[in-house]
Amino acid sequence: MSDTTPAGERIAKVIARAGVASRREAEKLIAEGRVTVNGKPIDSPALNVTPKDKVVVNGKPLDAPEPARLWLYHKPTGLVTSHKDEQGRPTIYDRLPDDLPRVMSVGRLDLNSEGLLLLTNDGELKRKLELPSTGWLRKYRVRVKGNVRDDILEPLRKGISVEGERFQPMIVSFDRQQGANAWLTVGLREGKNREIRRAMEAVGLVVNRLIRVSYGPFQLGQLKSGEVEELRRKVLRDQLGLDPAEPEQPQQPRGRGPQIKRGGAEKRSDGGKPGTSKKPGLRGRPGAGGKPGAGGKHRAVDWPDAGGRPGAERGKKPGQRKPNASKGRKPGGGTPKR
Repeated sequence: MSDTTPAGERIAKVIARAGVASRREAEKLIAEGRVTVNGKPIDSPALNVTPKDKVVVNGKPLDAPEPARLWLYHKPTGLVTSHKDEQGRPTIYDRLPDDLPRVMSVGRLDLNSEGLLLLTNDGELKRKLELPSTGWLRKYRVRVKGNVRDDILEPLRKGISVEGERFQPMIVSFDRQQGANAWLTVGLREGKNREIRRAMEAVGLVVNRLIRVSYGPFQLGQLKSGEVEELRRKVLRDQLGLDPAEPEQPQQPRGRGPQIKRGGAEKRSDGGKPGTSKKPGLRGRPGAGGKPGAGGKHRAVDWPDAGGRPGAERGKKPGQRKPNASKGRKPGGGTPKR
């Protein structure tokens, strides 16, 4: 028996790196006979390939892998996080900017959830960010119907079983009661299908709004609903340890509607979603201010002077002339003596 490891990388990994599909999707394509290597169809992902091998997926030659890229996307409610929906509902891919390359979502947000969703062109990076072993904390602002007491939340902090499925302990804090609703901040290390909604229902609370405000070190900030922002290569190198030799991607153009932006966003004059910090990306911390809607909203304010006229000085009557009070000169110093 030979201990020699075959040269190259697994075929599914290579397909994922090229951004054609995730590794799991690539394995399905292989099983369906839609992948050929050097002109021969393959039916098993247990194959290593090198750059010299010619890989064809769905009749198209596989391009060389592009540098891994990552985008922040503010998902609105009412969109499905998948490429196609069996019920014909709109998906996030129907609403993304046309000039965005083929991307995959890192994890999912359900139909009625909103907030931060990571997008990437790299299947391996997607898999890396989704692994529970990564241990990244995902934070959510959650609005629930009902009166909240600390003892109600305690089972969530200890871990709870719902319909035979065990949920890991959550980080749950009560922010404030607002009439019949209450705002909570919830942190998860791993996310299962509709986990927060199901866990809240198990303790007698009904979720009527759920906003993801951070995913590990990446923050929603004041990214508007439907907008997309690309993270800079430096951020990916610092946070994910990606190859520093890969070049920085060019600045994407901005336009109306959903925008692709880079790095730190320009200064905004609008408020963010409940509990979001002032800027997207890595700046600020989710939940700043402790109250829903506390996004550091700036407003342009006109400061009227005394008398209600622009430029009028405090304490002066309309029409009164300003004395000459220039430095080093006395009022009336230019009047000739009589």
